Amino acid sequence: MMRTLSILFFVLNTVVGVSQIQTSEQLSMAALALTEQRVTYDASYFSIPYPDGDVPLDKGVCTDVVIRAYRKLGIDLQVKVHEDMKNNFILYPNHWGLKKTDKNIDHRRVPNLMTFFSRHGTTLKISDKPSDYKPGDIVTWDLGKGITHIGIVVKKKSNDGNRFQIVHNIGRGQELSDCLFDFRITGHFRYAIAHD
Repeated sequence: MMRTLSILFFVLNTVVGVSQIQTSEQLSMAALALTEQRVTYDASYFSIPYPDGDVPLDKGVCTDVVIRAYRKLGIDLQVKVHEDMKNNFILYPNHWGLKKTDKNIDHRRVPNLMTFFSRHGTTLKISDKPSDYKPGDIVTWDLGKGITHIGIVVKKKSNDGNRFQIVHNIGRGQELSDCLFDFRITGHFRYAIAHD
């Protein structure tokens, strides 16, 4: 009986591990594909549909990169963040003085995504070692003066080959950059279909 349980546990862990690897690879590819789309940085408030709402495809901010990449995998962060906030509003940051959820903007705020990923994904260590950051990981930064930022680690190495690059939008559209350690890292997450 114990041997059967051990084998079953091993198989389940292997399947979950493979699923997470596949999702990480898929997320990396989805993020890289976004860099081919011309986007102007635009932090305006938009009224968008629900579910599957998106700002105009030629506009966006850093969070929209993450939202669009996950949407290519069939994961709608607009819905997931809204549902979690609706049921756990007090656990989310209240930087904006809101008294209730807002389906148009909640998922487009870095602190809300950080809270969601920490609650429903895996929170990974923050370090200065490039090898700790794998394709498909989500990283957040403090740009200074209260400005937060988010991006996706992708399977494309820096020119010196020492670290993976980031797909993000820091004001120049959806781009690939060697910027992992350019700012103070405030969060490191992995969120995969296996967590749903």
